[in-house]
Amino acid sequence: MTDANGGAAHAGAPKHGEVDDKSVELFLGRLLRYGVLLAALVVLAGGVWFLVESHDVPQNYKTFRGEPAELRAVPQIVKQATALRPLALIQFGLLLLIATPVARVLFSVFGFALERDWMYVVVTLLVLALLIYTLTSGSDI
Repeated sequence: MTDANGGAAHAGAPKHGEVDDKSVELFLGRLLRYGVLLAALVVLAGGVWFLVESHDVPQNYKTFRGEPAELRAVPQIVKQATALRPLALIQFGLLLLIATPVARVLFSVFGFALERDWMYVVVTLLVLALLIYTLTSGSDI
């Protein structure tokens, strides 16, 4: 078998516009790498900013104080982070860190669908549903 230029065509090579396992894996690897890097940078920026703002405030570590009420739900965290509040930026960075593997599963569904691997599409959709349910269900812990 030869290609249009008279050279030998590779039987296993994807045609132009087709998606193969390697390209999907490379994309998902980059997604994870850049997602974790972005999350780390946001947490670092928020942490440094928080330390700069509160370096002279005395701390009492004898009693535990959780996060303020405005930093306990995703919409409130996003609102506070867009207002450039240091603690909210730290929380937002942690949300990005949690969202990164969820995004990987979501894009895996599309990758498997493009490859027409329907069994993996179904399994990955089940995993995605379980992740979303677990992350959004209320907990009294």
